[in-house]
Amino acid sequence: ELMTGYTMLRNGGVGNGGQPWVLRWSSRIRLTWLSFTLFIILVFFPLIAHYYLTTIDDADDAGKRIFGPRTGNELCEVKHVQDLCRIRESVSEELLQLEAKRQELNSEIAKLNLKIEACKKSIENAKQDLLQLKNVISQTEHSYKELMAQNQPKLSLPIRLLPDKDEATFPLPKSHRSCRLHNCFDYSRCPLTSGFPVYVYNSDDYAFGSSLDPLIKQAFEATVRTNVYVTENANIACVYIILVGEMQEPVMPKPTELEQQLHSLPYWRTDGHNHLIINLSRKSETQNFIYNISTGRAMIAQSTFYDVQYRPGFDIVVSPLVHAMSEPNFLEIPPQVPVKRKYLFSFQGEKIESLRSSLQEVRSFEEEIEGNAPADYDDRIITTLKAVQDSKLDFVLVEFTCKNQPKASLPTEWALCGERDDRLELLKLSTFALIITPGDTRLVISAGCAMRLFEALEVGAIPVVLGEQVQLPYNDVIRWNEAALIIPKPRITEVHFLLRSISDNDLLAMRRQGRFLWETYFSTSDNVFSTVLAIIRTRIQIPAAPIREEAAVEIPHRSGKAAGTDPNMADNGDLDLGPVETEPPYASPKYLRNFTLTAMDIYRNWNSAPGPFHLFPYTPFDPVLPSEAKFLGSGTGFRPIGGGAGGSGKEFQAALGGNVPREQFTVVMLTYEREEVLMNSLERLNGLPYLNKVVVVWNSPKLPSEDLLWPDIGVPIMVVRTEKNSLNNRFLPWDEIETEAILSIDDDAHLRHDEIMFGFRVWREARDRIVGFPGRYHASAVPLRALQYYAYLYSYVMPQAIRDMVDEYINCEDIAMNFLVSHLTRKPPIKVTSRWTFRCPGCPQALSHDDSHFHERHKCINFFVKVYGYMPLLYTQFRVDSVLFKTRLPHDKTKCFKFI
Repeated sequence: ELMTGYTMLRNGGVGNGGQPWVLRWSSRIRLTWLSFTLFIILVFFPLIAHYYLTTIDDADDAGKRIFGPRTGNELCEVKHVQDLCRIRESVSEELLQLEAKRQELNSEIAKLNLKIEACKKSIENAKQDLLQLKNVISQTEHSYKELMAQNQPKLSLPIRLLPDKDEATFPLPKSHRSCRLHNCFDYSRCPLTSGFPVYVYNSDDYAFGSSLDPLIKQAFEATVRTNVYVTENANIACVYIILVGEMQEPVMPKPTELEQQLHSLPYWRTDGHNHLIINLSRKSETQNFIYNISTGRAMIAQSTFYDVQYRPGFDIVVSPLVHAMSEPNFLEIPPQVPVKRKYLFSFQGEKIESLRSSLQEVRSFEEEIEGNAPADYDDRIITTLKAVQDSKLDFVLVEFTCKNQPKASLPTEWALCGERDDRLELLKLSTFALIITPGDTRLVISAGCAMRLFEALEVGAIPVVLGEQVQLPYNDVIRWNEAALIIPKPRITEVHFLLRSISDNDLLAMRRQGRFLWETYFSTSDNVFSTVLAIIRTRIQIPAAPIREEAAVEIPHRSGKAAGTDPNMADNGDLDLGPVETEPPYASPKYLRNFTLTAMDIYRNWNSAPGPFHLFPYTPFDPVLPSEAKFLGSGTGFRPIGGGAGGSGKEFQAALGGNVPREQFTVVMLTYEREEVLMNSLERLNGLPYLNKVVVVWNSPKLPSEDLLWPDIGVPIMVVRTEKNSLNNRFLPWDEIETEAILSIDDDAHLRHDEIMFGFRVWREARDRIVGFPGRYHASAVPLRALQYYAYLYSYVMPQAIRDMVDEYINCEDIAMNFLVSHLTRKPPIKVTSRWTFRCPGCPQALSHDDSHFHERHKCINFFVKVYGYMPLLYTQFRVDSVLFKTRLPHDKTKCFKFI
């Protein structure tokens, strides 16, 4: 039936006539069957499967389990899941490791959090301690200032006492002949801070002015115009100066007329106190016409004095003014070597026996000369000297009779023979020059003796003065025993033995010192006048005027470029070069002892050194003497054990050394149209300890490029414009230089920071020396020099001929400075070893690369020797090498070094 129904339904009900209800019924049956079947499949089958799966694994026989979990080996035996198993095992292992690391990191984080909390607490405590330290430092600084204020109170300037009229209380001496500074000089007109103003009368305003020697007057006026102490305000003057000689014989006024004119000077003030009467002599026959004139309390400066006229410590014996209007020609002056010349000694002169004497003329002094004339040794001198000449033991030349008419002279004085040129030619051949003082011992100095002394010193003949009573020029400030022999006349028989016994080294030292004295105090009118003023100023203890400084004309420039650091220049290993100054630049103190000078400083003289430095027209800061200046650090190993700062390891390296606790230096860099090289050199100075500033001497007439950006190296850079292109500009005493130590260096020189600091340390313990590094091909040095004073001497005192040759060859300025310093100090420069190459790779062509460079330097040396008269440069047998360049000192070890 079912089949029949199905057939009917399939055939659309055709067999039974296709009745519709059959179709409808078939459809219903079919839907119901499908719905029931789906219900059974979707509901009962999952339930049955679930039940079977949950109960089938409870069977005891493990082998009958079909859907239960299998063991790893059983599962892995399935080939297609082996890779998955390995991945699972690897991931599981990594997860275990990550978990362990996570736990470890959590532990570290916890510990770091604890440390952070501890650091926060430490920072808070440190801030509190720092605040307390700042308060302590502030209180200490305040206490220090109070202590300094108590020990060094600020003093106001003394009140200037400038009287409008004569003081009735001014003490009167018993006699004008007994005048000394304490009773004939008014100190109230010369305060310590006055600057020593000097007023000079115009001689043309007085009748005696027409009688003066024209050359003397012209030279004197030219000197007065350029002297730093001369003032036109007579009301503030400390000293008043009047020139009264040399007088010309035909028009010489009478003594009474001259005396009247002197007393009528507007500031004479009845007795002439604080006045200086100058009587210069250009000839050996100058008469002592002031002897018969009452000069009151005025000081006298001249070349001829009698013992009753000369007042020690008050009057001044001056040298003759031979080169009145002309500078001496240094090339015509003979060299100082060989030490021994043709003649051991020489003398030419003739004694004038005359009854005419100024002693026998009418006197205006209150006292007469008492006593008899002393014994005359001149006859014994003549006999002895002739015997030495006849013995032929040594070549000597003595002549007691002039071939021509002798020069006019004072009674009992040995007159000069011949012309000046003839006398100089004889002295050039003489090792010693005899100077016989007048037979009348009451004549303590005469123009003739002073002229003989001048000529002997000029050509290098060592003066031998017979007569210990003589008062040589400037005798109270010059130690004549270092340049001349002063022998009593009774020892004439021992003179020959004494002269032969002097060694060559002593002879050269005396000749060199004599040359220095002649150049400094005798040679020109400016030297004579400046020396006279310096003697008076030193006597009344007024400090010298500061040296002349060159005004620096700054070239505007833009800065701000961040300076890099050259690793080759700044890689110092573990060396501690010192702190980079973060405070403003520190200038060297000036005027430390200007007002504490005493008379004993006058006598500080050295073998061929410049003697009393404060007798120069100008002096630096206070007159710092070369021997008082002591650049070495404890890093060199030459400091004695236990001396100075130093210690162990780190402290030993960091110690600056020297006896000045705080000091900086200035770099002076000469450049000429090499902007890129200059910028690189300036950048290499970035971070250099103890650097005060950099002075760039712009030697080119062409200004720097407007778009040039200068590096910022932490210290000021001063660009100075010069008037002309000259290598001498390197050593000008620029007013912008505020430190004693100066590193003079070219723009193409490469020096490491440790090399510069080492040189600075060396200089600090040899402050009067030039400290230098080996230069290009060992032909020059980079000087670390001391004191603006050397720069002043180089620019304004050293002979102009040397600076002219430097300009001519554009070379040799370093040699000229070495000559000067060695001449002054008689010490060689100090050579320190440079650690790296000194040359500048890749720099443009320098002057030293020219083939003619060294030939020119040879010519310079020979020329400088002629100017100085000898070779000032000295040999040195050592160089200074830092042990720190080779040995790294451990910070925890103590090492001591000493030079044996």
